Amino acid sequence: MEISLDNWVLWRWGPLVVNATLVYTWLVMLLLTGGSWLVTRRLSAAPPLSRWQNLLEVVVSTIAGQIQQISQQRSGHYLPFIGTLFVFISLANLLSIIPGYHPPTDSLSTTVALALCVLVAVPLFGISQQGLRVYLGHYLQPTFLMLPFHLMSEFSRTVALAVRLFGNVMSGVMLGAILLAVVPLFFPVLMQLLELLIGQIQAFIFAVLATVYIASATQAHEERRPALRPEDPGAALSERRKEESHP
Repeated sequence: MEISLDNWVLWRWGPLVVNATLVYTWLVMLLLTGGSWLVTRRLSAAPPLSRWQNLLEVVVSTIAGQIQQISQQRSGHYLPFIGTLFVFISLANLLSIIPGYHPPTDSLSTTVALALCVLVAVPLFGISQQGLRVYLGHYLQPTFLMLPFHLMSEFSRTVALAVRLFGNVMSGVMLGAILLAVVPLFFPVLMQLLELLIGQIQAFIFAVLATVYIASATQAHEERRPALRPEDPGAALSERRKEESHP
């Protein structure tokens, strides 16, 4: 049994190597691209809506609601990135019900690539919201001696994202294969359903953690900025003076 899809080489030409990880990843990307084009080519704002448009709107609104609930911010800024992560991982794991298919998330290289996308997205979203100077200043708080620890935190959570997704998906696939070989009757069907459920849960957890990391990067600096609140006596006094000067 191949532990990693990276070892399953399908085509090689000099330094160029196409393994099973790439093929299954391209397959998921092709299905997502083709499905998106088919669903969105005839979008309509007036009823009756097609069943596929209804399904798409339910998926998008659900993801947007979850992002807004977790980040306490408008979801439109993060929806394309977080939604793509969730839909890709979800479909990649869901297709494992097809015989002969192996989810690309069963490969450590795929999960590392997804985690690196989150690693790059976190500072990009933070800089776009707060500015480069303010965001980089976060790494020096409360003192410049904390810089190595902040960098280690960024690296460690990226590794945790990759290893968590890889370990859970790979263990589910291997457990299902072992049970299918030992007890090839009704029990493996239940394990296959459990594997599908675990795959969807892992897609949800990965998207939630990515949202938390991005939201923390964009909100941490706002909490440090001094601001007058409505309940602040200074703010109330300022408003009163404005009203007196402009009757």
